[in-house]
Amino acid sequence: MPTIPIADLYAQYLSIKDDIDAAIAAVIAESAFIRGPYVERFEREFASALDIPHCVSCANGTDALYIALHALGVEPGMEVITSAHSWISTSESITQAGGKVVFCDTDRDTFTIDPAQIEAKITPRTVGIIPVHLYGQPADMDAVMAIARKYHLWVIEDCAQGHLAQYKGRTVGTFGNAATFSFYPGKNLGAMGDAGAIVTADAQLAERMAIYARHGGLFKGDHQIEGINSRLDGLQAAILSVKLPHLPAWTRARQQWAAAYGETLSGAEGLTLPMTAEGREHVYHLYVVRHPERAALAAYLQEAGIQTVVNYPVALPFLPAYRRYKHASHEFPNAYANQSTILSLPLFPEMTNAQQQRVVNAIKRFSLSHARAS
Repeated sequence: MPTIPIADLYAQYLSIKDDIDAAIAAVIAESAFIRGPYVERFEREFASALDIPHCVSCANGTDALYIALHALGVEPGMEVITSAHSWISTSESITQAGGKVVFCDTDRDTFTIDPAQIEAKITPRTVGIIPVHLYGQPADMDAVMAIARKYHLWVIEDCAQGHLAQYKGRTVGTFGNAATFSFYPGKNLGAMGDAGAIVTADAQLAERMAIYARHGGLFKGDHQIEGINSRLDGLQAAILSVKLPHLPAWTRARQQWAAAYGETLSGAEGLTLPMTAEGREHVYHLYVVRHPERAALAAYLQEAGIQTVVNYPVALPFLPAYRRYKHASHEFPNAYANQSTILSLPLFPEMTNAQQQRVVNAIKRFSLSHARAS
């Protein structure tokens, strides 16, 4: 019996193969590999999809964060508050831009930054907040933006996993001063290689970010400042333009599979299912459950031919990379507790009923056997 993957990128490709192949062939025929019409087209289309004026494409989601931080003027000694449980791109970009990372604990059930903990982290050196819409669930943006306004801080939304997620009817990425996106292949909107973008409603900020990402100038040979080289290539842009119109349907499919998991796994012994907070629309980049015997469950599913992943097994403050801060578990009790219990189950738009039923049946067998053993 074939393994059920955590995501099936090949199945997605096959569903739109002719359009993808044609787009790649067109870029090759025109040698439109760097910048050019396909990149400009995708920037317009993505901005339109989010209903925001400006999109600045770049090489990947990590660069997107770094470029936004640089354009907002982060300098040595400045502090930026972000989530204690996320992928390291969020925090390492703050350091690379010259700032100091200040971690904030997460909400136990939504995995997003806990607004109730943010104010205690603010000092005279704090300049901004980076909430992460982790796993596809929006952070509490009303609370985050209220704090930002109160203390005159900027906000960068990390939307790497939140394409088309909504908070109280409004698309994430449209609340802060800027928002960053990753189009890593496994994302809800994924390229066939690395790709990223930043969106903003601020025309001047958009221009600063574009200049910095393109060697310090908008035109070849016109270098206003020293910048970096971070460009979305034409092949990836063309692929993303093909995929973008499918994103709403793919998102609905993810939500339907998540709802089916919720119905069929409800009551499974020891299993805590993901919850969606009121006013938020989860897009389920990942379907993350919790179980006190995570390792045993993962091993059982692997034996049954079901792939799982832990996203992320060590919360950021406890990584060796941040040993210099000497953080302790009691500072981030929710992130610390979640890191040892979370497990991502297979979920992707092209999933079949048979595949999901195999996952559900395996989890129920595991729960039943452990219930008997106890």
